[in-house]
Amino acid sequence: MSQNKIALITGGSRGLGKEMAFRIAEKGLDVIITYNSKKEEAEAVVSEIEKTGRKALAIQLDVSDSRNFDSFFSQLKTALKDKFGIERFDYLVNNAGIGINAPIAEMNENDFDALVNIQFKAPFFLTQKSLELMNDGGGIINISSGLARFSMLGYGAYGALKGAIEVLTRYEAQEFGKRGINVNVVAPGAIETDFGGGVVRDNVQINQHIAGTTALGRVGLPSDIGGVVAFLCTDDAKWINAQRIEVSGGVNL
Repeated sequence: MSQNKIALITGGSRGLGKEMAFRIAEKGLDVIITYNSKKEEAEAVVSEIEKTGRKALAIQLDVSDSRNFDSFFSQLKTALKDKFGIERFDYLVNNAGIGINAPIAEMNENDFDALVNIQFKAPFFLTQKSLELMNDGGGIINISSGLARFSMLGYGAYGALKGAIEVLTRYEAQEFGKRGINVNVVAPGAIETDFGGGVVRDNVQINQHIAGTTALGRVGLPSDIGGVVAFLCTDDAKWINAQRIEVSGGVNL
């Protein structure tokens, strides 16, 4: 009997990451999620997945501080052996993130550093440290944003860092290809979640404005994104590599 494949999703306790975890499990994979502070929410996600017959696990990780990473991977090694009976996993989804809205002229250095640490440094070094635990033939999915393609006031730092993720994705695909690991980036448009204080979900004017600039006539939902990420965690997507896949309903065309 072949061993089930495993996906590791950062920031999987809520929002997009939660939906990704559910949809990846539906594809028949086992799932490991990380959470920062929402332990109960993370354990609820694990419980829901395990009801379907898949194995799941949640491990605490604050991606804002790379000093946590060695301890996390030590826990991950132990968890893979104890929970799943193996030593390696197959897919890494670099999903954890925050949103800080501030015009460039008003951005303070602490917020800038927080964005850099979470949106760029974390995916870079989590990927680096994952390589020794990933199976050849696996895959990496980085998460970008429509804001790397078009501009909205207050997202200069955020959008620039997502642009950096898109460039990094191409380099990773080039370097890891010899191991059969494909690397792609999914770029959601505006989504109704609690991200950035829930502004897209809760601000009617912003919601309506984005819907009006989207070809399909509405703002995105987490369910619009999870299935695309799940597809990239399957053999059907094996020949997709170094691609930016925008999942935005056609916004700002």
